[in-house]
Amino acid sequence: MSDDKNKHIDAELVRSLADILNDTDLTEIEVERGDLKIKVKREVTVAAAPIQYAAAPAPAAHAAPAAPVSMPSDPATIVARSGEEVKSPMVGTAYLQPAPGSDPFIKAGDKVKKGQTLLIVEAMKTMNPIQAPRDGVVAEILVGDAQPVEFGEALVVLEA
Repeated sequence: MSDDKNKHIDAELVRSLADILNDTDLTEIEVERGDLKIKVKREVTVAAAPIQYAAAPAPAAHAAPAAPVSMPSDPATIVARSGEEVKSPMVGTAYLQPAPGSDPFIKAGDKVKKGQTLLIVEAMKTMNPIQAPRDGVVAEILVGDAQPVEFGEALVVLEA
C-alpha cells in the first residue's frame, strides 16, 4: 500500500472491531472496503487441566474401592506428607491473602476451624474461597501467592 492509503485507515473501525472481539468469543475479524482490508486478531491462552487415567474396577462383590490416582506436575515435588491435603477444585490463580498488602488468611502452625477460608482461587475473574474441610492445624502451605494452580493440585496440608 502507498503512504496515502495508510493515512486513511479508519481508526474508529479498528477500535470497533477490537471491541467486538472483547465482547464475544470470536478470535479474529476481517473487513474489506474497496482496496482496504483490515484483520483484527487476538490470542487466546487456554490452561488445560492435567489428564488423569484410572483403570475401571473389575466386577467383584467384596472389592475395596481404589484410591484416586493423582500425579504432581513436577516429579521433583513428590514428597511424603502426613496429614490431609486440601486440593484445588479448579484451575486458577491462588491468593494467600484477601487483598494485596493485607495479612495472609493462614500461616503454617495456625489452628483452623472447619469452613474457615484458607486461601482464594481466582478463576475467570471470580474469587473462590477454599475452606478448611475440618478443624486442624496448618502443617504446610504448598503454593505461593499469585501462583497458577491446576485442578486437584494440593494447596495446603492440614494435620489433626
